[in-house]
Amino acid sequence: MASRAFLVIGVCLGLLGTAGAPAVAAKLVPAGNRNAEQPAVPGVSAKRTKSAKTTFDAKYVKVYQLFKTDDALVSKIRSIAARYQIEPIHMVGAIVGEHTYNVDAYDRLQTYYVKAVSYLKSEFSFRHNGEVVSEFIKRPEFEKCNAEDGSYDQWTCRETVWDKSFRGKTVGGKSWPNDRFGAVFFQPFYAGQTFGIGQLNPLTALKLSDMVHKVSGFRELEADDPQEVYRTIMDPDKSLAYVAATIKTSISAYRRIADFDISKNPGITATLYNLGNPEERAARLAAENRIRRTKGQTPKWPEENYYGWLVNDKLDELEALF
Repeated sequence: MASRAFLVIGVCLGLLGTAGAPAVAAKLVPAGNRNAEQPAVPGVSAKRTKSAKTTFDAKYVKVYQLFKTDDALVSKIRSIAARYQIEPIHMVGAIVGEHTYNVDAYDRLQTYYVKAVSYLKSEFSFRHNGEVVSEFIKRPEFEKCNAEDGSYDQWTCRETVWDKSFRGKTVGGKSWPNDRFGAVFFQPFYAGQTFGIGQLNPLTALKLSDMVHKVSGFRELEADDPQEVYRTIMDPDKSLAYVAATIKTSISAYRRIADFDISKNPGITATLYNLGNPEERAARLAAENRIRRTKGQTPKWPEENYYGWLVNDKLDELEALF
């Protein structure tokens, strides 16, 4: 857990301009795709798109047109990206991937504001089988997480405890689902839900709350105020900051853990935005490359999935937006 603490602290200090440069520069991941052809798109995404009587190409065109015709959105992304010290194309790539392979984009940015307002009157909580998550994490198994510094480390610790001590197990006579922590406690409406222009999920927002508070000044989020969490991830003015923070975290994790600089490859950052758990993935890549070095092999580079492949493939026209 301490390693994650250093990650978040380092990220936040870096964003505020106080972190020193690493002694040895990380290996810059070249631009473009490592795969000649697009990796297979998951069946669930294809099924969802087909049921909506549309195509991936049509959905891409729709989200691209949103960027092309909405100067306010482009301006917001440019400003927020600068504040989080990332290139705007990383945010564009993440949003394009989400709206091409998951949900359709709305035609206008204003529609996202209207949707956000609808959650002002909604009554719901983060719970499972009648137990709210704010009470659940008071169980003794989670006690060590209280010592973690900041929202990112605390919620990541709680995810780890869930996987080790509760997921798919019976504890105290109560059976728990064999599913992700976020899926069990943080989806009060329907399974697999993500919201807003960045298609964020509530647990991701809770993790990044401290960073966004420090950099953007927004109020910190709490699990016992789910309405505020949802209003935040639905409101473009706020959710775009969380998109940037998510990407910044992935870039920092790969530099620190795997010794790779992915800041010039939007397809890789989009892939991590899609998959999540950048520290775990960076650690696996680092471990694999340690083994490769002992065998005299060249290091394996980070690779894009189907989602990131599209972003790199469309990079010229997406960059032209800025």
